[in-house]
Amino acid sequence: MAIKSTIFKAELQIANMDRNYYHDHALTIAQHPSETDERMMVRVLAFGLHADEALSFGKGLSTDEEPDLWQKDLTGSIELWIDVGLPDEKLIRKACGRSRQVVVYTYGGRGADIWWNQNGSKLERLNNLTVINLSETTSQALATMVQRTMQLQLTIQDEEIWIADNNVRIQVKLAKLKAPSPFR
Repeated sequence: MAIKSTIFKAELQIANMDRNYYHDHALTIAQHPSETDERMMVRVLAFGLHADEALSFGKGLSTDEEPDLWQKDLTGSIELWIDVGLPDEKLIRKACGRSRQVVVYTYGGRGADIWWNQNGSKLERLNNLTVINLSETTSQALATMVQRTMQLQLTIQDEEIWIADNNVRIQVKLAKLKAPSPFR
């Protein structure tokens, strides 16, 4: 018998002054049995950074056909595909062919560095891809916030990012490894 996903609830209050986006989101997050708390919280952070009414969680770890998060337009075309972790380079290329914009959030310190060194030159050719690395300190701190029911506040101003709950306030450190090409 397969182990079922664990369900988490998060009230995410977003104040993104850089995008003029102020909204509360009630999130239901299914944590796959093989998913760590760290990875799940990176998914929640990615949701907050790209928040939109049309953004939703995909099946993620349970299928290669769906990302961790995605946003579709009214016709069903994929506008935004977001993967978390160290996805296979072939899957990223496939996602870039299916979506207008693809964002990959890596984390994990040395493992992410090795992944980028192995894949970075191949990924440079993908014009609609952004790759962002979270510092190991940030991703590990996010994991300490995990509770079955969470109240989170995400504040973004002048490209400075803070996430907090009732006990902890974390400054999020992001490093952009690859930006999309301005000419498509």
